Amino acid sequence: MFKAARIALLLFVLLFVVLSTVLTQARSTDWNNSLWIKIYPINGDGSPEAAKYIADLTSRDFNGIESFIERETERYSRNVVQPVRIELGNEIVSQPPVLGSAPTFFSVMLWSLKMRWWASDVADDQDRIDPDVRVFVRYHKPDFAVVLENSVGLQKGMVGIVNGYASRQYRGANNVIIAHEFLHTLGASDKYNAADGQPIGPHGLAEPDRTPLYPQRFAEIMGGRIALADNDAVIPKSLKFAVIGPLTASEINLVD
Repeated sequence: MFKAARIALLLFVLLFVVLSTVLTQARSTDWNNSLWIKIYPINGDGSPEAAKYIADLTSRDFNGIESFIERETERYSRNVVQPVRIELGNEIVSQPPVLGSAPTFFSVMLWSLKMRWWASDVADDQDRIDPDVRVFVRYHKPDFAVVLENSVGLQKGMVGIVNGYASRQYRGANNVIIAHEFLHTLGASDKYNAADGQPIGPHGLAEPDRTPLYPQRFAEIMGGRIALADNDAVIPKSLKFAVIGPLTASEINLVD
């Protein structure tokens, strides 16, 4: 009897978690109310440059993300007053779990669970109410001899990990990556070649019908870059040069 009751309790908890996740994800893309995004800075390399940059951060540094989402939701006729609201959290001193260099299906599952637990644990002290989306931004001093880890966005748990540069020069590009990972948490898929970062047409291009096709003038946000040629692309300097394409809009429920 005790074993059966324990199994029943575990199944009930699992069902509650699944239903809660489904309802949260559905609400996050109904575009009826503002989504609350909270950004938590992390000193990704322990450098004094990153420490100073984090100390000087304000919520205004992320206004470009709010403006981008507002502009694009209006373009798809979703009239939501301030569709996203960004708040800057306190610095997090803990580093997120690391995914191994040769991930497997099960190691990715385990890493995803660890990531969601870590995100909740490290933010609990400053979050009396949980935000809709948590984005942890790991800042590094600009050093192009070091390749930054890939950024990730998880729909389950609605958590993003972004790696960026601790420099005002890269504030706009950092916001592009933050917006990209935020849209992952809403269900948007990547639209670029993972091997070389090149946007994949037509859905990864901002202007797939442009003649001539290249150079593109804008980046499709989930394509990630402005395609200058079929083998050359650059990360836009700011979200002023990015759009949400029709397929991405469909994935996050901006269009029926």
